[in-house]
Amino acid sequence: MAKSEVSKADKKAARAARRQAAKEQRGQMWQALKIQSKQDKLLWPLMIGAVVLSAAVFFLLGMLWGGQWWMLPLGVLVGVMLAMLVFTRRVQNTVYARAEGQPGAAAWALDQLRSGWRVSQAVAATTNFDAVHRVVGRCGIVLVGEGQPHRLKPLMTQEKKKVARIVGDTPIYELIVGEEEGASPEQVPLRKLTRRLTRYPMNINRAKVDALDGRLRALSTKTGIQNQMPKGPLPQGAKVRNMQRSARRRS
Repeated sequence: MAKSEVSKADKKAARAARRQAAKEQRGQMWQALKIQSKQDKLLWPLMIGAVVLSAAVFFLLGMLWGGQWWMLPLGVLVGVMLAMLVFTRRVQNTVYARAEGQPGAAAWALDQLRSGWRVSQAVAATTNFDAVHRVVGRCGIVLVGEGQPHRLKPLMTQEKKKVARIVGDTPIYELIVGEEEGASPEQVPLRKLTRRLTRYPMNINRAKVDALDGRLRALSTKTGIQNQMPKGPLPQGAKVRNMQRSARRRS
């Protein structure tokens, strides 16, 4: 009897915790929606349009199939899902637009990668906050640079040679976060960085990903290099010169 009562109490507490978590999530989403709508005047029209268009399409399909009225609420449900997708995408675009050009932005974007990728931030860097990040995945090795291209090229060349000695014939790709087309290494906008990584071919299996990452992490690196890089995009108006001065003192 006592165990049964304890079990019921635990289940009740778990349900209460889930309800509270869902309530907090809805509150956070509502706050994000209000903030985004203040600076994105197209947000509400696009979201409402998605619901209306979906409902209309499903309603017409229902009529064509012999008066299937139940298609209308289904269309509304699908429209709500599409509206949430629109909201999520526009929030992401806003976040990436604000982060664009800020030191540490590429490192922050790489942190958004799903499982299966192994990211090592700032494996090489300068006191001007130019940095090379190393990503290990099914495609092989990707060196991602952020900063000024003319300072990054020799940094990436040096890092590529160092990595090549360890990984053998495993493919090594190079990317620089930027907007210049036809550049070498290839440049990609920050908002498209993670998408670009997923377009590389799968050249190795998952077991080799972990093995390569372990071997690469064992490489000796300069002490304090990663500490010179911010963990995320610097806020607008941040005093970069003061941070650079502090970085030089540590090097």
